[in-house]
Amino acid sequence: MNYSYLSKTILFRGIHPDEMKEMLSCLGSEQKNYKKGQYIYRTGDTTQSMGLVLSGNVFIENDDIWGNKSLLDSIGPGQFFGETYASLPGEPLMVNVLARQDSEILFINITRLMKVCPNTCSHHSKLIQNLLTISAQKNLNLSRRIFHTSAKTIRGRLLSYLSYEALRQGKYEFSIPYNRQQLADYLSVDRSALSNELSKMQIEGILTTEKNYFQLLKTE
Repeated sequence: MNYSYLSKTILFRGIHPDEMKEMLSCLGSEQKNYKKGQYIYRTGDTTQSMGLVLSGNVFIENDDIWGNKSLLDSIGPGQFFGETYASLPGEPLMVNVLARQDSEILFINITRLMKVCPNTCSHHSKLIQNLLTISAQKNLNLSRRIFHTSAKTIRGRLLSYLSYEALRQGKYEFSIPYNRQQLADYLSVDRSALSNELSKMQIEGILTTEKNYFQLLKTE
């Protein structure tokens, strides 16, 4: 376990690497590996543990009974998932969590994190504060997706998302973490319609794109 790496994640920010091993034991942590495409959680599952992606990538998806898929989030190394459901014991998940790539996950029992440590661990208050920061960030991500999908047209949704990515990355040329199908799922649109709209936007000189790479072009 790379304790120096863990100390740089949001949850363990402010915790010295030398104190990490004992703390993980106190939190009932467990490390697991998942193959690409393998489910970590399915809709209806319950959990008491949040997951930290150590390597790989995890998708949070929602499927309705007709098979329509919505991509809610992409979780990369150093990021967490499942903290909301783990904080509400017995609450069934409304989403699927699956490995987009071969992934290594560290699970942390939130029940133990939230309770006073029997060893009078002095870092629990810091961990709880950091957990609140994680929850706030997740709420912001969900709000951002709602904002991107609020436009009535596919072009409006694309412009909203791509403008945000340009602002976030600080440049007009960037890569996004989604392929075409995943981007369509994230924006809740049909993939073919999305590809057609991107083709029109290229012809009109609004952008150029290849796979998940985009260059936004300024118009006079």
